Amino acid sequence: MAQIFSLRKFVTPEFIFGAGSLSLVGQYTHNLGGRRPLIVSDPRVEAAGWAKKVVDSAEASGLTSALYTQVTPNPRVDEVAAGAALYSEHGCDSIIAVGGGSVIDCAKAIGVVSANGGDIREFEGIDSVQSPMPPTICIPTTAGTSADVSQFATITDLELRRKFTLISKALVPDLSLIDPDTLTTMDPFLTACTGIDALSHAIEAYVSIGNSPVTDVHCLEATRLISSNLLKAIAEPRNPEYLRNMMLGSLQAGLAFSNASLGALHAMSHSLGGFYDAPHGQCNALLFDQVVQFNFPEADSRYRNIAMAMGLPVSGLSAREISTALTTEIRRLREMAGLKGGLKNIGISSTDVSELAAAALDDPCVVTNPRRPCQRDLEVIYEESL
Repeated sequence: MAQIFSLRKFVTPEFIFGAGSLSLVGQYTHNLGGRRPLIVSDPRVEAAGWAKKVVDSAEASGLTSALYTQVTPNPRVDEVAAGAALYSEHGCDSIIAVGGGSVIDCAKAIGVVSANGGDIREFEGIDSVQSPMPPTICIPTTAGTSADVSQFATITDLELRRKFTLISKALVPDLSLIDPDTLTTMDPFLTACTGIDALSHAIEAYVSIGNSPVTDVHCLEATRLISSNLLKAIAEPRNPEYLRNMMLGSLQAGLAFSNASLGALHAMSHSLGGFYDAPHGQCNALLFDQVVQFNFPEADSRYRNIAMAMGLPVSGLSAREISTALTTEIRRLREMAGLKGGLKNIGISSTDVSELAAAALDDPCVVTNPRRPCQRDLEVIYEESL
């Protein structure tokens, strides 16, 4: 499997990992020069009490904050615009995101528009952001997307029924406060969706043609942590050991994919999410094994290492046998996590396949997929996942 470049760089924000790190948000916002932060969250996180904890921490540090919680599970262009308008209206000078990947992506996009003006759609693609975001702190409340440490943000354009991605070093936050305690309010479905998403980050980054020895270390450890703790975290949602391991696995996967990029699975999931407004992690889960099977011939030795990291006994097995064992284990994990069935369960029909494949083929994530697909390849994967 060829690599796309011979040189590599590794970009990461400062982060603090550990229970109780959320309480440092006011202090660190002050340290970054923020005095009037816009706090971005969503209704679920607000109801769980995490947004209030951030507001209280800001007030205790002498900061005056504005709160924006109108973010949906697939953040939209109009939500970014509304958040940027609130940022300007309140004279904000910094951003705090407390929530899952949707909240963090929306907060990043608000930062981009606040610093550069215009419409968020103008910044689609790679390195299209000229001016950096205002000082930005992220507090993830899911063990999944790792948007808090990545160079990516994905936004939904409802008018065109598509998702588009911004990729830029300018989207890397200044600080992430990674507090496993925030996972205690997740329901089993959210734990399953975000956990499978994190696992897909690790595996796609490992087989990406943008991989490096540095990202490889994070990928394999993330794969080990997530695959061995996901079902335990669902069964015992307040167990601190399992939550810590899931949050650490998500972090490791995020550090990897932010630098190695992803592949066809995420390109296809973005297409689904934009077209049907379906949960991103669920989209990944329902396509996961089929994409691995498609890619396997071009990255068999790497998938062997993934299988080993997942604890599968692969010694002496042929490539075909390893492919079967790995895809079977991925299906078992997602089904045991409660993500059963196929794409028909989220409303996909065979008549949509051509349009979905065309959008996926145009997604930047497909560039680093180990096997270059054509439109028909992606159509077949969608069809076999129905």
